[in-house]
Amino acid sequence: MEQHKIKVGITHGDINGIGYEVIIKALADSRILEMCTPVVYGSPKVAAYYRKAMDSEIFNFNQVNTARDANPKRVNIINCVNEDVRVELGKSTKQAGEAALAALEAAVRDLKAGDIDVVVTAPINKENIQSESFHFPGHTDYFAKEFGAKNFLMLMVSDILKVGVVTGHIALSQVAALITKERILNNLRVLHKTMLEDFSIHKPRIAVLGLNPHAGDGGLIGDEEQRIILPAIKQANDEGIIALGPYPADGFFGSGEFKKFDATLAMFHDQGLIPFKSFAFESGVNYTAGLPIIRTSPGHGTAYSLAGTGTASEESFRNALYLAIDLFENRKRYAALSKNPMQRHEIDRTGGE
Repeated sequence: MEQHKIKVGITHGDINGIGYEVIIKALADSRILEMCTPVVYGSPKVAAYYRKAMDSEIFNFNQVNTARDANPKRVNIINCVNEDVRVELGKSTKQAGEAALAALEAAVRDLKAGDIDVVVTAPINKENIQSESFHFPGHTDYFAKEFGAKNFLMLMVSDILKVGVVTGHIALSQVAALITKERILNNLRVLHKTMLEDFSIHKPRIAVLGLNPHAGDGGLIGDEEQRIILPAIKQANDEGIIALGPYPADGFFGSGEFKKFDATLAMFHDQGLIPFKSFAFESGVNYTAGLPIIRTSPGHGTAYSLAGTGTASEESFRNALYLAIDLFENRKRYAALSKNPMQRHEIDRTGGE
């Protein structure tokens, strides 16, 4: 039984933020080991520092050299950084960026090799991690490049709302130029596929938001809705994707209309993430849809202001861990059903998941 548990890789993120605190708090729950074998990519030295600071001496990591050596009954850790690494609470340092990247690269290597099944990434500082090998606005684009995904989507997930964004971490001044029919259509395809295969939602309903205030007011406040967004929706419908809109963002979220849909596609970062974090700030999860592998992350950042205080909530990280496991199982189940057309037909006919 132990040999069949999902092996979850966990990258430690920025060592000066709340990464280790939320990792330790979440993994201290022994029930986690009933569902998966955790493998933390980080630093035993830094982990020991945080364990002592948090008075969590009863919780221990099992140090291993490779993910293949992981003990299914323990929380494992692989050393990825130099032992002279230094923790400077709440500060952005070059060394912290280097440590974050080293853990990330090690986890990706093992993910490609099949030594871990999924990966959960603790928050990084997008500035101090920049280097010759990391020149991305965040985890999402890095994983897309590493796994050769041309069409991918940053998808924020909670119990009440799933929202993806057409344009992610870019300047607001660049958004309008990047809103194209093809980009929206590709995002709708990815969103539809991930709802079906990863979330086991039969015939998912997707809402599409407008770009302009009041979704353009019939062309009075911009014509992107009529010229770009609506044609993309119509083509998606022709492909069998249930997409509706475009909806004015303020009224859509303010009235609770979003509850009628399985997922929402926003046009830009803040349009989707402000309402999402208003509803699920401490519980939301970031999922990179469209990849051949499963990668999740807590919905928050490094939270330098909370570093070392012991007050950071582990809820979002725990949910990211649970979601990664669920998505892996759902995707595996869908693949198995796809190989059995008769069983797939029965599920479609009854409307089951």
